[in-house]
Amino acid sequence: MDRVTAEELPEYAERVLEVAELIPPGRVMTYGDVAEWLGEGGPRQVGRVMALYGGAVPWWRVVRADGRPLPGHEPRALGHYRAEGTPLREARSPACPRTRAGPSAASTPCAP
Repeated sequence: MDRVTAEELPEYAERVLEVAELIPPGRVMTYGDVAEWLGEGGPRQVGRVMALYGGAVPWWRVVRADGRPLPGHEPRALGHYRAEGTPLREARSPACPRTRAGPSAASTPCAP
């Protein structure tokens, strides 16, 4: 796939990527959090944008609702989490960040 230029990037994708860039190091947001922050779309739409265009932004800071990073990219994400000091939980997934950033900037567990 060719790199997409800013002129070719859909407006919604541009907005999703801007939110991903705003997530502070050491924090994460779920796909649903990003959609809620934007007030548009949903987790699947955000996931699609991240899959197609997310390589140029800190993609590891946008996780699934269960707190896990993109399947197949866990080792790379874990390296980023450790480098950024992202708190991790020990259960189920070794790369499950514990600290979420969101509209309220509250810290909550990444999965129930």
